[in-house]
Amino acid sequence: MRRIAVWVLASCLSAAAAADVPVVAPELTAAQIVEKNVAARGGLEAWRKIQSMVWVGHIERPNSGVPSLPYVLEQKRPNKTRFEIKARNQTWVRIYDGARGWKLRPARNGMPEVVPYTTVELLSAQNGQGIDGPLMDHQAKGIAVTLEGVDDVEGNKAYRLNVKFPSGASNHVWIDAQTFLEIKYDRQSRNAIGQTGTVSVYYRDYRTMEGLQIPFTIESGVGTGKVADKMMIDKILLNPPLEDQMFAKPNVPWKRNAVSIDTTTPQPVRRVVKPAPPLPPGISRSNFRSIPGFRDVE
Repeated sequence: MRRIAVWVLASCLSAAAAADVPVVAPELTAAQIVEKNVAARGGLEAWRKIQSMVWVGHIERPNSGVPSLPYVLEQKRPNKTRFEIKARNQTWVRIYDGARGWKLRPARNGMPEVVPYTTVELLSAQNGQGIDGPLMDHQAKGIAVTLEGVDDVEGNKAYRLNVKFPSGASNHVWIDAQTFLEIKYDRQSRNAIGQTGTVSVYYRDYRTMEGLQIPFTIESGVGTGKVADKMMIDKILLNPPLEDQMFAKPNVPWKRNAVSIDTTTPQPVRRVVKPAPPLPPGISRSNFRSIPGFRDVE
């Protein structure tokens, strides 16, 4: 649910971080910790009743030209995601239908263009595990969870769990030892030129929504020496009607005033290099990856 989220603010900062140093030996097993986490979040049956969810909010970026970017994150079971962000009358959309993904973005000529997900982006979306995340009912999802130790996370004792997906990818999640809610999540990322790193995300301001515990602030970039970026949730809708068509490949209108080509005369072959489309103001291509929902962006 928060991996998009974690779909997703997929992009503000991508920070490489070393694993925390264990402070004490754990007194619970991984299975017991996951069981307490599920209960703290509202229980398995309550989450199973949620077939769709919508977040409406904004991304706070204090040091950018546009300090607040509105977004809408829509999710539908089993693992469909649509993330839309706007800036200065332009719209960026990322869509995943559970098997395929597309990016709708403005090109330099002013017309929108649709680009399919890369292999890395597809893997990241697949590992997102939809509305309720990887720990909820993890065995049925084929996800292995092991306990690695107990760390100090911002002054809180937290259990460090290793989460291994069917794809073979592994991430880390920290569970608060008192509330048993997720407070930190690390995942591996890879950019377009193959460089790898770790994206750290912190969950804050948990609130109760119809018995479910949901963090209303998702923060990235903590500890990098820069002001952290925040994905703020202003409103949540549970089980709103969402048509499957919303998660299909978006249609792009035909360009007007297209130049006609004389097909009877051989045309010279030219290699056209398309410039990269602009990103939202204040967001660089290198740090765009940590917004849940945007994930790895080339």
